[in-house]
Amino acid sequence: MKLCCAPGWTELFSLLCGLSISGVLAQQSTPSPSAGQVPKLKFRLAGYPRKHNEGRIEVFYNEEWGTICDDDFTLENANVLCRQLGFVSATGWAHSAKYGKGVGRIWLDNVICGGGEKSITDCKTRGWGNSDCTHEEDAGVVCKDERIPGFVEPNTIETEVNQIEEVRLRPVVASAKKRLPVTEGIVEVRYKDGWAQICDEGWNHKNSRVICGMMGFPSERKANKNFYKSVKKRAAKARRRSERSKDRRIKKRATKAKSTGTAGSKDRSVKSPAAKESGKDAGLKDRPKPPPKNKPKEVVKSAKRLYTERQQPNYRIHSVACTGTEVHISVCPFEFYKGNITGVCKGGMPAVASCLAGPLFSSGIGIKKKQPPQPQSQQLIRLKGGAKLGEGRVEVLRKGVWGTVCDDRWNLLAASVVCRELGFGSAKEAPTGARMGQGMGPVHMNEVQCLGTEKSVWNCEYKNITEEDCEHSEDASVRCNTPYMAFETTIRIVGGRTTNEGRVEVKRGNKWGTLCSEGWTTKEAMVACRQLGLGYSLHAVTETWYWDASNVTEMIMSGVKCTGTEMSLSHCQHHGANVNCKKTGSRFAAGVICSETASDLLLHAKLVQETAYIEDRPLHMLYCAAEENCLSSTARNANWPYGHRRLFRFSSQIHNNGRADFRPKAGRHSWVWHECHRHYHSMDIFTHYDILTTNGTKVAEGHKASFCLEDTECQELVSKRYECANFGEQGITVGCWDLYRHDIDCQWIDITDVKPGNYILQVVINPNFEVAESDFTNNAMKCNVKYDGHRIWVHNCHIGDAFSEEANKRFEQYPGQSNNQIL
Repeated sequence: MKLCCAPGWTELFSLLCGLSISGVLAQQSTPSPSAGQVPKLKFRLAGYPRKHNEGRIEVFYNEEWGTICDDDFTLENANVLCRQLGFVSATGWAHSAKYGKGVGRIWLDNVICGGGEKSITDCKTRGWGNSDCTHEEDAGVVCKDERIPGFVEPNTIETEVNQIEEVRLRPVVASAKKRLPVTEGIVEVRYKDGWAQICDEGWNHKNSRVICGMMGFPSERKANKNFYKSVKKRAAKARRRSERSKDRRIKKRATKAKSTGTAGSKDRSVKSPAAKESGKDAGLKDRPKPPPKNKPKEVVKSAKRLYTERQQPNYRIHSVACTGTEVHISVCPFEFYKGNITGVCKGGMPAVASCLAGPLFSSGIGIKKKQPPQPQSQQLIRLKGGAKLGEGRVEVLRKGVWGTVCDDRWNLLAASVVCRELGFGSAKEAPTGARMGQGMGPVHMNEVQCLGTEKSVWNCEYKNITEEDCEHSEDASVRCNTPYMAFETTIRIVGGRTTNEGRVEVKRGNKWGTLCSEGWTTKEAMVACRQLGLGYSLHAVTETWYWDASNVTEMIMSGVKCTGTEMSLSHCQHHGANVNCKKTGSRFAAGVICSETASDLLLHAKLVQETAYIEDRPLHMLYCAAEENCLSSTARNANWPYGHRRLFRFSSQIHNNGRADFRPKAGRHSWVWHECHRHYHSMDIFTHYDILTTNGTKVAEGHKASFCLEDTECQELVSKRYECANFGEQGITVGCWDLYRHDIDCQWIDITDVKPGNYILQVVINPNFEVAESDFTNNAMKCNVKYDGHRIWVHNCHIGDAFSEEANKRFEQYPGQSNNQIL
């Protein structure tokens, strides 16, 4: 029977041997527990930066903690593990050591669960300890923040004992506390229900750089240590004075109690009012005089400016030794004080960090006099498609053309270089797989490898790629640490059916109030949702009568007009303290419905260039087009049905590269039926077509209603969801496109009255911003056009923001072709 119990036999044979070892598969490279014992498994969430319900999943097996590899990992695996941790389910999972690399063994690999298993040991795996992974492939889970009722499993561990999760800068100057962002202060870490300090012995600029990155700042600067030493001395003196004063009060109370007790036993007579008054005067004479108020003014002023702490600093950490490239202090080597911590850090003081804010946050911070404007260098990197400030798809500029970065080997070090280059802090996440939507145009970089000290991502090692190497489904993104600005404290939404919708209220002074909905559009709603931290605006609501109005406040803001990029509604134009609104009732207050995802429409520029031509179309074939205003205004004066109109025709292929389906703003109940073409219009104006002169003057225009917004074709593995036939739902699915062929009505510009010359063709999708998108800057497409009166040439078509500013200027100042040879 010894042979039968060997660990190399199959599960069936092991069962025949009578072993009952829960959760241990037959093929394993580590010794299994002795027969008859059930292995004690524990689970915990670890890593950085994270919340309590997410992290790197670690399992305690065979008296040793280890990780799980992300090979074949799925949401079903995460569901099983989250339940073992005491949560009801999983909402997501993470790969490639998103929460940092673990240490020790990698216990499980190629885990395949169905989702209904009670334990991870019931899932298929390669066996305990049998893995070909490294810790760069450690899996993580994101659990739903809801505990299983009655879950009391004692071996669930949610955080490591020596984990640093929350850090802050506490300013010691009173005025700095009111000014945001806080760029300098004492470094404190969350400890139990309070905050603790770090001993500054061995503290250097590299440690400060890591702290500043976590706080959302791109770099550190030297702090005035002498100033903080003087603060420490004052605090120590204040503590000593407080202790002496406390001792005197205790002695005085004891003496008084003793004398009162003696006198009370001998003399209980009642004194007359005069005697009482006399006693008061005597008492006043015997009291010690207060110290003279002759302190120097600068000392009094300093006392008002500083928070002089009277309690002893609570040191928890010392010997921090960062290299400066870490994204979180918990990755740096450091030590916790153990046991009795009184009297520690005697030769030092609390660690201090001073940071330099990025351009977006540096206005008015520490600027004593107006600086002369500095010449701005050309921007070489940008973020697109992000819902919040400091996040988005990474795009880089090369040879005047913007392109994306492939996510091969994309990690937090490279993402941090990008974030700091843009004026933010270090990266808190380096998303892959086009998590912020797919870009267009070239992919400029692949396998970016940074040390973390580079000033620009262009200084990192990378590979040039070919079309076969990467697709836009592999576009890399970043989520950067940004300074805390407290914007969310001055806005709220109330009355909605969910936490993502409601009537918008803003705080002005100490008063909350609603906003006038006149002029309230998707752009304003985008800013509101961003300020609330709720992502994008799904709808800008102008009538809110159907929401709860039991606690409606009065209207305190009107005339709000935003560009859509502001961080707060207070940064937008508005009427100030004067409210000017025609409809001030609660039902006309502005509201929003926010969403974590949004669509993103782009026009296939190359197809426009390839399909453009001129057609002279007889008037008798244009009655329906005239009814739908698809011809120029001079067509009304034509000799109908004789004659013709000259039409500039082209195809338009509109892709949805976002993260949510593009749906018309209006529901089917309000779509308009057009008898002539026999179809429904779900949007009155879906695209604008314009012919412009080189100085921007419009000489011809056209527009296209959404005759039929549907999925014409889709990417591989993406299914069509929208079809117009039989009054079907209209929209464009993520990963699909809608094709308007050049030969359908209104897919043209009437150029009958246009003179020969050089022009610009401009096509704008969703021109009135009726439907929310993650990025409106890429909705326009431009081409150079040469028209000689008989033929037309279209070239250099590109998305509006695809070129650098310099290249765009060259495009707009294009002198035109001297001949028909277009290269």
